[in-house]
Parts: sequence; C-alpha cells; structure tokens
Amino acid sequence: MTSTSAAAHPAPPDYDITLVLAIELSNTSWVLAAQVPGLPRVKAKRSVKPTAEGLMAAIEAYRERAREVGHTVERVIAVYEAGWSGFWLARWLALRDVEVHVVQPSSIPVDRRARRAKSDGIDAELLLRSLLAWLRGEPRVCSMVPVPAEFDEDARRCIRERAELVAERVSLVNRIGAVLATLGVSDFNPLLRNRRKRLEELRTGLGTAVPQHARAKIIRMIDRLELVLEQISELDRERDAVLEEKAPDKAALMIQELVKLRGIGVQSATVLVHEAFVREFANGKALGSYAGLTATPYSSGGTEREQGIDKAGNRRLRTVMVELAWLWQRYQPNSAEVCWFRKRIAGTGARMRKVMVVALARKLLITLWRFVTLGVLPQGAVLKTEF
Repeated sequence: MTSTSAAAHPAPPDYDITLVLAIELSNTSWVLAAQVPGLPRVKAKRSVKPTAEGLMAAIEAYRERAREVGHTVERVIAVYEAGWSGFWLARWLALRDVEVHVVQPSSIPVDRRARRAKSDGIDAELLLRSLLAWLRGEPRVCSMVPVPAEFDEDARRCIRERAELVAERVSLVNRIGAVLATLGVSDFNPLLRNRRKRLEELRTGLGTAVPQHARAKIIRMIDRLELVLEQISELDRERDAVLEEKAPDKAALMIQELVKLRGIGVQSATVLVHEAFVREFANGKALGSYAGLTATPYSSGGTEREQGIDKAGNRRLRTVMVELAWLWQRYQPNSAEVCWFRKRIAGTGARMRKVMVVALARKLLITLWRFVTLGVLPQGAVLKTEF
C-alpha cells in the first residue's frame, strides 16, 4: 500500500514510465485527464462510470495505450479534490499500488476572467496541470491534504454527530417556542424535565388551555426532542469515558493532557484532538491555515485593506478555537497569549477586540498543538491541579 501526505513530497517522476492522472468526481460520471507515457502532447481525456472499477478499467486502458507506442507504465500517480467523496477512493487506489494525492480545492488557481468557460473536462485539465507543477517541485502551486488514517477519520464521527444533534435540539426548541408564541405563551422551557406536566398546565394569552392540534404537535416535537437529548447524553458518556482510560491511545492521551489546563473542557479537547492534532502539520503556519484562521490581505497598487480570515479551513476547529480564545482570557489571565492580546487592544473599542480575538485564537491553537505534541506548557498557563 502506497500513501502520501502533504508533508512528504514524492520522488520526481520519470514520465517515460509514469502515468499521471487527474480525476474530476461527480455523482453522474468521473472525468479523467491523463498524461500517458509516449503521448505527452495528446489530451487523454475520457469519462467513466462513477465507480472504482470503472476507474481501474480506464487506468488499464491508459496502460495499453502506452504499450502501443512502446512504453511500459511502472508508476501511476493520481489526484482528486477533497470534498464530499471523502478519502475512501484514495485508500482503495493505494491498496492497488497507485500513488494518490488529495488536493485542497481552494488552493487551485483559477481563471480570473468574469465569464470563463467551465466544465468537468476543463476542471480535470486544470487539476492535471496543477499536479504536474507540484510534482516538479513547485510547493506553492497547490496544497495537498493528508489522507487521515481510517481509525482517526471514524473517531471524528461522534463529535460531528453530537454537533448535528445539538443543532437539531436548538431547532426543535425554537419550533416549539414558535407554536406557543402564536398562542401568547412565552414562559415554557421544553428542556426542563417537567416539560410534559408544564404543557398540561399552560394557558394561552386568552386564559384557555392549549388548543388540541397545537398541543398534539408540541407533544410530537417533545417526543423527538427527548430522543435527541438521550442520544446527546449517550455520546457525552462515550466522550467522557476517554478520561478514565488507563492505557489510552495517542488521541486519548492528548485529550487527557488538554483537559488538565484550566479553561479547557472535555468537549473542546475532543474537538481539537480529532479535528486537528491527530494530523501531521509541518509547522504552526500550516495548522493555522488548516483552521482557516489566516489573514487575507488585499493589496493592489494604491489599494490596501484587510478582508478578514479566509475561512477556507476546518470550520468546526475554527469555531471551538474562537470560543476558547474568549474563555482563555477568563481562566488563564496571566498567560503569555492573554498578555499579548491585552497589549494589542489597549485603548481600542469593542470592534477591535472582536477582530483581535481571532489572532488570539490562532496563537492559542499553535500553543496548544505544541503542548500536546512536544510537551511545551503554555507560558504563564496554570493547570487545574494547581487550584
């Protein structure tokens, strides 16, 4: 099995024996653009059924075309964009001795003309050119995404499912409140344990009981809400069990170390570890870029302005880091990051504090990453056991 990562650049290919392939994925078909040994000037494009078997058949067809002109394909390099399809295809191809790279879509340069031609074939050609440039050793032409281990990817599903359930809980609570608002009721909290009894005692703005159909609708929503609450509790129990493990794996050990810091709970630690820290990053800048916490300045001629953070990275990681940046100021007031933050915002208003808290979140993210990977305690930070 051959695997690649963003940190390890592959050996330069010999194009006389290397098939380079770009795959544009979609639900209806997969469009391939290839550079075939012996046919460097031929645009070898084709569409195949959106199946792994169809893709492998196309690769064999490219091998045959190379043999017809006297070349033998000994190495196959493929690339596709990270997205809804995940990483299963990368693992499937790697098991068949295909070197696979997964590119970050936002890192691929595109034509800046307002009205430009776009099709799956054009996108596949652009993806192929970007891969060829990257293989030549041009590091800034695009960014490759590390393919996570299957275990690490599966471990993220619990925290992502919990976030989905919390959003569903909020939606149900708001919908129940919306129904009652039309009846003049505003003091009902469906998250309390006595919600069903309280519903029976409710009176509308006219002093009457809740109407039959409105009451039946609310009860059905309460049924769904209770199921969601139970599922959230089940996931929380699984999450908290990590803290009691006597022989933790790498991810569990990171979580146990993070929760020792004052201001970081088990939920935040779990998100940080499974969404970021189990991956490999070349440096702190790469980690900040992955989180989407890097700046996007606009400077052209005499025009200069700051456009804010790019938000092109992991939104779950970015959200929890901004929350932690605010909490860090409260629970770690003497840390180096908070002192830096206070110095920068001295004499400024509320808007500048909201802007600078993103910079604090980025610095804090890198600091916590060094803490769990290198054992470097954040300067000025205190542990919970110290209180």
